[in-house]
Amino acid sequence: MEQILFIQTGTGMDVHGQDITKAAVRAAENAIWYNSIPGIEKMLPDGDVKNMKVTVRLAVPLDRKKVDVEKVKEAIPYGEVTVDVMDGGMATSSGVILKDKEDDNDLMYMVNASVEVGY
Repeated sequence: MEQILFIQTGTGMDVHGQDITKAAVRAAENAIWYNSIPGIEKMLPDGDVKNMKVTVRLAVPLDRKKVDVEKVKEAIPYGEVTVDVMDGGMATSSGVILKDKEDDNDLMYMVNASVEVGY
C-alpha cells in the first residue's frame, strides 16, 4: 500500500463452537460497520473505489491455519483486500460446554482486527 488513509479496529467473538473464522469475520465487520467516509472517492487515485487497497490484520489466539481468509475478504465490500493472520487475541472459558452449539470444549475465541484502507 502506497498511502494509508485511515485505520479501523474491531473485535469479534465466537462464544460457542470454537470457529476461528466466525470470530475473524466478526472482528473485520466490527471494524468497518460503524464508519462512513463520504469523501473516500476524492482521496483515491482516479476517484474510484476499485483503486482502494485494504489490509485486514487479524490477531487470533488459536487455530491460525484454520482461518478462512476468503470468508474474511468477503466481509470487506470494496477494494483489493489482503488478509494477514498473526498470533494474538484471546481464548478464554465460556464457563459451559453446549453440545447443541457444537462446542468441543468450553473455550470462546476473541479475535482483534485492524483494517487499513488506502491505495
